[in-house]
Amino acid sequence: MEVPAAGREPGSALSAAVAEQGRLWHVVLSVAGRTTPLAELRSGLEQLAHDHPFLLTARYAADHAEVRYWEQARDLHDAAAIALRLWGEHRASAQLPAWEIVGLEVVDRSTYHKRLSEGYGDAAAVLGGVHPY
Repeated sequence: MEVPAAGREPGSALSAAVAEQGRLWHVVLSVAGRTTPLAELRSGLEQLAHDHPFLLTARYAADHAEVRYWEQARDLHDAAAIALRLWGEHRASAQLPAWEIVGLEVVDRSTYHKRLSEGYGDAAAVLGGVHPY
C-alpha cells in the first residue's frame, strides 16, 4: 500500500491550499488586426512578457500574433475568462495594437504534456521570448 506524501492527504491543509490556488492551464491566445510596424509590435509583446511573467513565447507578424503562456486558475472557465481579458487589460500599459482576439485554446497541464509526448504541440515553435513567425 502506497502512503500519500505528507500534507497531500484528502482534507489536509496543503491539499485545500492547492485546490484553492487552482491548476495550471496552458493558453494559446491568437490576436489579429490592422498592420502594425513590427518594431512597435515586438516592443509591446516584450512589455507584455515583462508584465505577465508566465509568458512562454510570443510569435508575431505585422497583422497577427500568438501568445503562449501558463495560467493558474480554479477551472477551465476561469482560465479562459482570464485569457480573454489579457490583451485588453495590457493594451495600454504594453502599448499593444487594438487587435481583436481571433482564437483561444486552453488545455490543462496533463493534456499539454500528453500532446508533447505524442509528438503534437508546439515543438516547431521557438519557445521562450518574442519572435517573428
